[in-house]
Amino acid sequence: MASRAKNPKKHGPKWWLISLIAVIVACAVVIGVTVAYGKKSDSADASAKNMIADTVTIGLKLAPTNLDIRNTAGSALDQVLIGNVYEGIVARDSKNQVAPGLASSWEESKDGLTYTFHLNKNMSFSNGDKLDAEDVAWSINELIAKQYHDADALTAVSKVEAKNADTVVMTLKTPNSNLLWTLTGRAGLVFDKDAKYDLKTQAVGSGPYTVAKFVENDSITLKANDKYWGKNKAKTPTVVVKYLADDNAAVNALKSGDVQVLAPITETLAGPFKSDSANYTVKAGNGTDKYVLGFNNASGSKLADKRIRQAIRYAINHKEIIASRGGADKALGGPIPSLDPGYEDLTKLYPYDQAKAKSLMAEAGYSTDKPLELSLTYANIYGTELGDQLRSQLKPIGIDLKVNVVEFSTWLQDVYTNHDFDISLVDHNESHDFYSWADPTYYFGYDNADVQKLYNEGVAATTDKERDAKFAEAAKLISEDAPADWLFNYRITTVTAKGVKGFPFDLNQTVLPLYNVTYSLAEFSQK
Repeated sequence: MASRAKNPKKHGPKWWLISLIAVIVACAVVIGVTVAYGKKSDSADASAKNMIADTVTIGLKLAPTNLDIRNTAGSALDQVLIGNVYEGIVARDSKNQVAPGLASSWEESKDGLTYTFHLNKNMSFSNGDKLDAEDVAWSINELIAKQYHDADALTAVSKVEAKNADTVVMTLKTPNSNLLWTLTGRAGLVFDKDAKYDLKTQAVGSGPYTVAKFVENDSITLKANDKYWGKNKAKTPTVVVKYLADDNAAVNALKSGDVQVLAPITETLAGPFKSDSANYTVKAGNGTDKYVLGFNNASGSKLADKRIRQAIRYAINHKEIIASRGGADKALGGPIPSLDPGYEDLTKLYPYDQAKAKSLMAEAGYSTDKPLELSLTYANIYGTELGDQLRSQLKPIGIDLKVNVVEFSTWLQDVYTNHDFDISLVDHNESHDFYSWADPTYYFGYDNADVQKLYNEGVAATTDKERDAKFAEAAKLISEDAPADWLFNYRITTVTAKGVKGFPFDLNQTVLPLYNVTYSLAEFSQK
């Protein structure tokens, strides 16, 4: 400043004014840029938030024939409706354990004969009707009285009462170590007794979603339930479940963006998606799926001869089959998978041994020169490769296998209902379904009094250790008897497009909670 005072003419008489204006202009530019940038950033943030899709489309394989979960068999209904549309008194978590559902807690008496459930408060159905203990008691009592699907799992139940609006008491005639597990499925679902709707095409439940549209063998559209009472509110307003029985069509739907999730997909078909990790996530999840090659054990069947059943088991090269599918699956030598009570590794009971298989077939009167003609019937959702492999593996031991690949509805009618088959192939994906081997009326037609006794003792056990021991002993007897071959414990491979979050990988063929699923278009657009 001193220098300027001494030489005022150097800057002219208004140098200070010019300097002030320059400073003001510079500040204005800085402020303007900051504001503009801030607005742009705010706009970008808002845009990103708005890029969460309103709809997620999920490609599944096994389609339900209708929505009547009280009367219609098939795990496809459990997969999409339980936990999403209908809720049970208790639920199942992703680790295959019993968890709170409509009941927040419960107690079991020491003798195992009384269960007291404490319900959440302020619950309602999707139509606005209140949900309380009376609805719970009515639903379970109605299931038992009308013998709806899975009612046979509650034969030990004597009565179910609403003690008050928030408390349900269930009394048993005999202890049932499977009771809580059973109640995580259809047996524990709670319905609105006052609602009027078509059970085959509509649903009124209490879950985070409602059924907006059902197209048989094609799709189910779920809409967020605006009257949902619980903590698992739907994060995506609309979820479309698209059923894609054909593997190639399913892969093309994922590639084209018609679906954002595909579950399941074979390891082989998942290969290109694994290679494109920038755009897709591929993961194999644990599950209880058992690919069962079930034999018709009924008296008079060609497979009533144990030697033939044993020969088939020895002739099957399980390692080869698993390897051909990409290697993600696990060998399974008996009816109980690793996540279920009573599991024991039984894979060494029937190792691959063609010589032993041929010997057993010869004892039964068959050879390659005089083959036994058998039919294998299974649904087209499993493709043709397994049938081709089994035909090839059984031919050298003297079995001429005719493979019939049919619609799932045909399989349900011919095999499951009418028991008209020699050999069947199906993915039994239900957990805790060991009971089927103790039921001689089930489509396998397997009738073993020792197995039934052990199973019933396991069910009546009052400790998990005792239950598991009984089940394991029964499972070993079953495997030795060879009423079926367990090809493998199927591990579900799922592909999701980048931007999909919250989709469950484990157990997603039986437990598929969708409330947490979102799809970020912003992340997708950054590919």
